[in-house]
Amino acid sequence: MIIRSITNHNTSGKLNQLKILTMGWLGTVFSKQQAGENQDYAVLSADIHSHLIPGIDDGAATLEDSLEMIRGLAGLGFKKIITTPHIMSDYFRNNPEIIREGLEKLRQAVAEEAIPLSLEAAAEYMFDDGFERIFRQGELLTFGKKCILVELSTYTPPPNLRALLFELEVAGYTTVLAHVERYGYWFDDVSHIEELKHHKLLVQVNTISFTGNYSPRLKRNAIKLAEAGLIDLLGSDLHSADSLPLLAAALQEPQVQMLLSSGKLLNNQL
Repeated sequence: MIIRSITNHNTSGKLNQLKILTMGWLGTVFSKQQAGENQDYAVLSADIHSHLIPGIDDGAATLEDSLEMIRGLAGLGFKKIITTPHIMSDYFRNNPEIIREGLEKLRQAVAEEAIPLSLEAAAEYMFDDGFERIFRQGELLTFGKKCILVELSTYTPPPNLRALLFELEVAGYTTVLAHVERYGYWFDDVSHIEELKHHKLLVQVNTISFTGNYSPRLKRNAIKLAEAGLIDLLGSDLHSADSLPLLAAALQEPQVQMLLSSGKLLNNQL
């Protein structure tokens, strides 16, 4: 793994090595890009989807795993991370107390390392019966202007999706739908997604999907969303440091460059 060559020297040494390693990932990108193209993610400022709090979901297992990913995101130009642990009623039973406690420990470690970015936390909610209960109890973790990040089953959308989106809209929430490119049931006709956006819904796509690393199908879906002008937010959905080179490689993709240069993405407003 490329990033694992960072040694346990002092903070400045770590950050200098990080810059060298990041340039290594991006070297190929730079050689292929035209002048004026985005060479990192600084224009986004904020990454709004990741799994960095150690030991509470399928993301970082240890604090060092978390710091490795955070160093990498800083090296790719991000100034702010809104990390989003899973909350699933039948698997990852996290709650605001668990997430906030983990966030504070992680913030302390980031400060001790002097990594130059700010760190916040919300959650990635599975749209299930447990989500409805949490919503009705007023316990949702939000970011930005009352935004919530939710994910759906990849097999079929929930039958009450539109009704629940309407309830969330009336309650003043902005729903951010995570990695929309995964929901293959909508891609014969993306007008279904356009219809959902009428309910104050924002579309988030995983940047790495544009590389085709997840699958060619997800790449095609991500491109279709980009070309239709339906993407509001990009996210790393980072679970491990192994994905950092892929996040860097995504800068080679023309649709990613188009999105970064469009001025339409909302990451830097959060």
